[in-house]
Order: sequence, then C-alpha cells, then structure tokens
Amino acid sequence: MSKKEDRWKNNQDVEAFGELEAAVDSAVAQLNDLRSRLAEAEGEGLEMKELLRKFTEGEEEPGRLLTRLKSLESENAELIERLQRGKEGVERLLARIRFLEEQG
Repeated sequence: MSKKEDRWKNNQDVEAFGELEAAVDSAVAQLNDLRSRLAEAEGEGLEMKELLRKFTEGEEEPGRLLTRLKSLESENAELIERLQRGKEGVERLLARIRFLEEQG
C-alpha cells in the first residue's frame, strides 16, 4: 500500500473514531441524565409511600394524593421510554464499534 493510501485510510479511521467518540459521549450523557431522573423518580416514589401512609391514617387529602400519583405515573412512563431510547442508542454504538473493530 502506498503512503498516500495509508494516509487516506488513517484519515478515515480518525474521522470514524471521532464520530464514534462523539456518539458515545452523547449516549453516556443521555444515560447519566436518565440515571439522575431515575434517582429523582425513586425519591418521589418514597415520598408517595409516605403520602399513602398519611392518607391511610387520614392525614392527607385524597384528591391531592391522586393528582400526585397520576403525575408520577406519567413521569415514570416517560423515563421508561427515554431509557429504552438510550439502550437502543448504546446498541447502535456497540454495533458500530464491532464493525470498526472487524474492519481494523
């Protein structure tokens, strides 16, 4: 292989790895965001348990509790969807990594 071909292949490899690195960084940022939101949702879940305890003991208003429950269920569904999208993104990145490793 000529030096020109070697440089061209190296430039392609550098560009591909740059794109891959950017994609992985993006996926990691999304996963970190999801982890943060999941921790927040878990905290809210604990809060809901406390509200339920207060409700069953007559300390909390039922309408407020129901509104809060619906809000948390909606947020939970959104987090599940975002987590799934994040997993799909990571799977795509892993497929690209495997492809690049096979090419190398």
